[in-house]
Amino acid sequence: MKSALSQPLLSQLSKLLENEMGLYYPTKSWGDLQRRVSAAAPALGMSDTESCVRRLLSAPLTRQQVEILACHLTVGETYFFREKGCFDVLEEHIFPELIRACARSVRPLQIWSAGCCTGEEPYSIAILLDRLSQNSANVDATILATDINPVFLEKASKGLYGEWSFRGTPPGVKERYFKPRKNGQFEILPHIRKRVTFSYLNLAEEAYPDIINGIDTMDVIFCRNVSMYFSPDRAMKIGQRFYQSLIDGGWLILSPVEVARELYPQFKQTAFPTAIFYHKTKIAEPQVAIIEYEAPLPPQQLDGGTTPEQGSWPPSWVQNEEVPLLPQAAELCQPAVQKDEEEFEALFHTARSYANLGKLTEAASWCEKAIATNKLKPTAHYLLAIICQELGEGPKAIRSLRRALYLDPDFVLAHFSLGNLCTFHGQPGEAERHFDIALGLLSPRTDDELLPESNGLTAGRLRDIVTSARANIVLASTEREA
Repeated sequence: MKSALSQPLLSQLSKLLENEMGLYYPTKSWGDLQRRVSAAAPALGMSDTESCVRRLLSAPLTRQQVEILACHLTVGETYFFREKGCFDVLEEHIFPELIRACARSVRPLQIWSAGCCTGEEPYSIAILLDRLSQNSANVDATILATDINPVFLEKASKGLYGEWSFRGTPPGVKERYFKPRKNGQFEILPHIRKRVTFSYLNLAEEAYPDIINGIDTMDVIFCRNVSMYFSPDRAMKIGQRFYQSLIDGGWLILSPVEVARELYPQFKQTAFPTAIFYHKTKIAEPQVAIIEYEAPLPPQQLDGGTTPEQGSWPPSWVQNEEVPLLPQAAELCQPAVQKDEEEFEALFHTARSYANLGKLTEAASWCEKAIATNKLKPTAHYLLAIICQELGEGPKAIRSLRRALYLDPDFVLAHFSLGNLCTFHGQPGEAERHFDIALGLLSPRTDDELLPESNGLTAGRLRDIVTSARANIVLASTEREA
């Protein structure tokens, strides 16, 4: 029988888990906490529970430790179309209005399933949107599904489920959207699976809202049966970040057992006949000091046009869409375009802050001011591309990504984003080329290596995302040929 951990040690462990993973273990739950950490100890490389805990307390948790602990400390208990009243409100009230609004703005509906567990929730959302599209035009929507537990994400990505996941599912859903497989399992159909992007995210980290990882202008955020793991203070902090991640008029959806107005005071609590949702009724002001700086907008030739004079720098951007990639360009021309680094960083930071708040027009303006200060920064062109993509300005986003790659041909995130845009614009061959380049650039990196400008995205996770995106191109091609 394992000896009990001391109260001070359990107290320190519970505080560590709350700070770094958001998991809250009050005193009455310390017995359960000890049992779960004891079970995790072998996977953490320790046979003794106390030694394991002391090692965890000795330094900030690594990504690998967080993932192992998440597998033992979080419980995956969900099923398709859980809480029918919630989906009834979505089908009858929320989604139809949001779909019309997005169509008027010519942009996709953006949905985030935070704490997606094994995937039943985001796939239920995708199925509902597919059903809605039967009665109208095809619904253009993106669904991001995140979780801290890598085992959950792996199962969700496979899309294989047993009968237990269909308890309470509306009639006909299993028969219409799943294919029977061996051992009594059912596989989600490809056109539903490709609607959902699965990704690792620790809600306790301050990695959102952020335009780079795509969590900045959401229309709907689902976080059901997740806040039960959080302390009230932690839930309030996460609620604030959810608020900032939503567009004006967006919705936060919690489980009925989690509804607590005092934890989410910035939202308007809205009662429907079968559910209570949280509504964002106004946009928060930027939590940064906005620099009063009037810089000239980039010269007109930035959007294409004239040919530069012999030997001039920088060239007339995108005079030729197929700009050759010259790795030495920045080094060769740097003396001719030396700018004030502090000025650029201040403008760039302001642009990113506005982008993270969903104020994309202002973000684009500040980003262009930063570029006018220093045209040789690939990060600024990349940020402008992401903003333009959010604004539905695909061609301008493509041009900005090509500029970023002109300055830094090894900018892996730019290759990935350009691959996505080429896929969207019906250029599968060009998309595959950029995805292959991205995979080649990622191959020497370790899985836990953080990528520059990604706000916490690891090389291993991006490798999985790119591989999946490339596989979807191949799958779509195969389906067309069939």
